[in-house]
Amino acid sequence: MLRELKTFIAVTQYGTFAAAGQRIGLTQSAVSAQMRILENALGVQLFDRSGRSVVLSPAGQRILPMAEEMLAIFGRMSQPDTLSGYRGTVKIGAISTVQSGLLPEVLVDLRQVAPFLETRLVPGVSFNLLSMVETGDVDLAITIKPPFSLPKELYCETLLREPYVLIVPEEIKGDDVRGLLRAHPFVRYDRTSFGGRQVSQYLREQRIEPQQTLELDEIEAIVRMVGQGLGVALVPLSGQWQHQHARVRVIPLHNDTFFRELIIVMRHVNRRSSLHRMLTQCLTEGAKKQQIAAAHPSAT
Repeated sequence: MLRELKTFIAVTQYGTFAAAGQRIGLTQSAVSAQMRILENALGVQLFDRSGRSVVLSPAGQRILPMAEEMLAIFGRMSQPDTLSGYRGTVKIGAISTVQSGLLPEVLVDLRQVAPFLETRLVPGVSFNLLSMVETGDVDLAITIKPPFSLPKELYCETLLREPYVLIVPEEIKGDDVRGLLRAHPFVRYDRTSFGGRQVSQYLREQRIEPQQTLELDEIEAIVRMVGQGLGVALVPLSGQWQHQHARVRVIPLHNDTFFRELIIVMRHVNRRSSLHRMLTQCLTEGAKKQQIAAAHPSAT
């Protein structure tokens, strides 16, 4: 019956029998047959099939969280009490600055705890990574905290709060943030991204309309553009660029500082597994080390 429960959950995630079948490698008729088997076994109708997409019936809504919990419990059965002998694969989604900044050291620590664990890194932007956690395409993800509430199926913990700073080419003098933003071309953090929306809000609050020349979503690319003299930018103090000679000056925003909050996101049903607890612990400890290194740069 586990097979049918997995298929049931896939149907609720992808909206139709055909879409669910495509994702899990079954024909539409095979999905339909499995749902009939499950409904007969439970003695209830799980879906309202009157429209093009399937909609959960009241009984289906009641059963879905129990089905997810049953699969999570079954998954935990295969995990040893300690992860030293765990053999399996974990898929971690991460935004680009986390891949270049936090994850390398975390993965070294993780390998010491679980030497046989295979790790697959899945790159992406925050919005897409949240969707991938929700659909089970990744086990967890490190993303920017979104400006909206997460779906009830997802659980998150704060990992880091990274302050935004103004960066300018080395040859530009002065520390007047507003004056520099008004006087020089602006390399903009993509305004459709979660971080870019924060920058847009800051500019509105400060009543600044910069001379925009470029707009992109890769922070390290923005830093390189500024280093080449193409303008100034507002970016979070994150990733590896701050430890490299980026040919930029970093100017703090002082009382106007705002922050990019990084979160660990996973499905609620997985948060108690030994694997997810260990991943969260390694990420949290890695984030603390990164904060200490940022506060004492001479020690790195």
